[in-house]
Amino acid sequence: MNQFRNFIAAYANTFASGKKLPLGKGTPGQPQKRKTNAPVALIFSPHPDDECIIGALALRLQRQAGFRVVNIAVTLGSKAARRPARWKELTNACATLGFGLESICPGGLEKITPVARVQEPKRWETAVRLTAALLWRHRPAVVFLPHAHDWHPTHIGTHWLVRDALDTLPADFTCTLVETEFWGQMAAPNLMVESSETDVVDLMTALSQHVGEVRRNPYHLRLPAWMMDNVRRGAELVGGAGGKAPAFLFATLYRASWRKGETLTPLKPACLPSNSSLKQLLR
Repeated sequence: MNQFRNFIAAYANTFASGKKLPLGKGTPGQPQKRKTNAPVALIFSPHPDDECIIGALALRLQRQAGFRVVNIAVTLGSKAARRPARWKELTNACATLGFGLESICPGGLEKITPVARVQEPKRWETAVRLTAALLWRHRPAVVFLPHAHDWHPTHIGTHWLVRDALDTLPADFTCTLVETEFWGQMAAPNLMVESSETDVVDLMTALSQHVGEVRRNPYHLRLPAWMMDNVRRGAELVGGAGGKAPAFLFATLYRASWRKGETLTPLKPACLPSNSSLKQLLR
């Protein structure tokens, strides 16, 4: 018998058993007591569920550095009939993680894509103005957004929406800009952020709140495998070609830059184990 047969069978059995677990049954997290001047991290999510998929670093900022994390729903998906349910699912997911939740506008924005940015400038300008007002009101220390090549048109559109909004703000507006990936991998991430087992459990639990989505495609069960593959990639993309992989199992890759005015200064490549300080992300 091949020596790996039992190993693969265990993976398959674990995934099959996961399909039997109930969806949307997690216990909402308890909001942490934070100082009134707690730093803010904003997650600009193209769709409901992105806040969980890419939320590892935001969750650590909340739990380890006392941040107030607010998820910004850019859209509520393309299917109008599903939007009320998706908002409810998103509310439950954010509550599970202890994240705040806002929408850029009631019902979410429409057609946030690179094509709309070019072909519908007036509507795009309105979306940029709403986004800029939200950024100015929160004055976030950290802003999460998809990277510019994240494949899905709404992910790419969200990147340019946030970038365009930032460009309208005063030149002294500063923040750490953290680009995320899911549909399309980044060519040059500079952060590999470990998640503890507890954090992965909580991210999966929150993701399972998106019942209507994961019922058709159980991607919440694939989240740990995706995070394990990030360790494989990050070992060399962040750690350097030929670098030794870290001992931990779960990680998410990001590209972080310090932004002042329209100038972006990439942070030095770093691997951040679950017990490491996050202070290097801030100035």
